[in-house]
Amino acid sequence: MAPGASSAAPSAQPVASNTAAGERPKEVVNDPARTGFDPQMKWWMNYFRILSGQMTNEGMFHYREWRYKVHEERDCKRCDDYRDWLFTYSPVVRFLNQKIGDLNGKLDASNVVCRRCPARLEEDGQVHRQSGGFSPDHGILLCANEVRDRKHLEDTLAHEMVHAWDHLRWKVDWTGDKDLKHAACTEIRASMLSGECRWTREAFTRGKWKLTQQFQNCVRLRATQSVAARPRCKDEAQAAQVIDQVWDSCYSDTRPFDEIYR
Repeated sequence: MAPGASSAAPSAQPVASNTAAGERPKEVVNDPARTGFDPQMKWWMNYFRILSGQMTNEGMFHYREWRYKVHEERDCKRCDDYRDWLFTYSPVVRFLNQKIGDLNGKLDASNVVCRRCPARLEEDGQVHRQSGGFSPDHGILLCANEVRDRKHLEDTLAHEMVHAWDHLRWKVDWTGDKDLKHAACTEIRASMLSGECRWTREAFTRGKWKLTQQFQNCVRLRATQSVAARPRCKDEAQAAQVIDQVWDSCYSDTRPFDEIYR
């Protein structure tokens, strides 16, 4: 049971069918004279500027976003193909979809959509990217430009489907108006049950080879980062504190699975 949720499950409503899942962050404006990136040049000329050190980190950010725009149609087509394959053949996606259906929810191509997701550049130079998102009013957003391969999309989709199941089961307080415990719990569960923190993913994709507590550390880190990104959260310190408060109960809750599947 999610912390702070009622012991009686609310009547579940279907996840709304809407092709505009999630809100896109505002895209920052590039200044070629300052960043070294000029969209009027050929891509290889800009790439040469990167190799020769003539482009700032901000310029490289804008270059990457520019290339994502150029390849948006291709990326979305690939993402759509992966999504359709996963709904047909992936054991974890099919299982979660069945459990969501048991709660009168519905997820399909109408509300699991692939879109280009612009990144967000902070004043301190930090870049925030996302691979997906869940909206109780719209459905699931899959960020086509951030998809590395089908396995990566499977982890992302499973993560967001855990959020969908949690919402239908417990009516999660996504805004954090009351407190951030709901958000903390569902982020712990999504990172734990999606497979994104399995040892092979940590080792071969993220270069983390620690043998002890690696899975728990990954779940805690990713959940903390997700909670810290919410508008109601002041900083990572507050996010870590909330994660600690709900960790024992939420980390031990593997529903709708009998145990950690991946």
